[in-house]
Amino acid sequence: MKVKISDRMVFKDFLEKVSIISAFFTIIFIFVDIPKQYKTCTGLVVAFIFVCLYLGLWWWDNKLKNVNLLIEGSKVVIKTGDIFKQSGLKAIAFNEYFDTQVDDKIISKKSLNGIFIDKYSNKSLDELNHLIDSYQFDEENLIDSNVSRLGKSKKYKLGTVCILDDYLLVAFSKFDSKNQANLTMPEYLGFLINFWDNVNRVYSQKDVSVPIFGSGITRIKEHKNISDENLLKIMLWTFRISEMRFKYPAKLSIIIHEDKINSINLLDIKAAENGL
Repeated sequence: MKVKISDRMVFKDFLEKVSIISAFFTIIFIFVDIPKQYKTCTGLVVAFIFVCLYLGLWWWDNKLKNVNLLIEGSKVVIKTGDIFKQSGLKAIAFNEYFDTQVDDKIISKKSLNGIFIDKYSNKSLDELNHLIDSYQFDEENLIDSNVSRLGKSKKYKLGTVCILDDYLLVAFSKFDSKNQANLTMPEYLGFLINFWDNVNRVYSQKDVSVPIFGSGITRIKEHKNISDENLLKIMLWTFRISEMRFKYPAKLSIIIHEDKINSINLLDIKAAENGL
């Protein structure tokens, strides 16, 4: 179980509900006198109800699949789902070259990046490449225009965004000599800050949905075992300190894959809302 039975948030919720139930029974017992021979039995029944209530709350919190947060005035929804089925703009992580070659060498067919190119872009590979290559990126985001490598030669700053229909193609990962996607933790933090700032400029008061960046194939050096929950907390913290603010009714949704939700304690995320 991802939520411990002794979790303080479970206990706090339990006490709140017990206080309401206790107040109700107190009022009832003012008007109803329980015979002496039944008082012990009644007490045991009430205790049993409270135990069942606590266990029920604990079970419910372990099955939690979405939470709503308010961070610096912006509505943030964390939920399970399919990012491709979300409304508004959807962020898809590319590498720093915006490569489009889905061959399980440069881009994995099973990654969000590969699935987007193969199934959801609604463009031929030539059309997709043309749209990316002709996109008006800010000059400050182009690092190198002639890198000698397998794949595209233009290298962009991490966090650079390319808008394509309802998608935000974002330069997320660096590639090493073996074409493995990786980042250092400082690079990951820099990516997030730059990404939020870029989204702030282009979202046009639309909803924006993002995955948990770094929870897939991309490796974070020296933090290979970092959990999805910690990555999520880092994303929320950088969102708080960035200039990104969603104006009502627009909101940010962080989409968690169904297979990963059991490893993420959303109750803990909710409890830390004001401290993120």
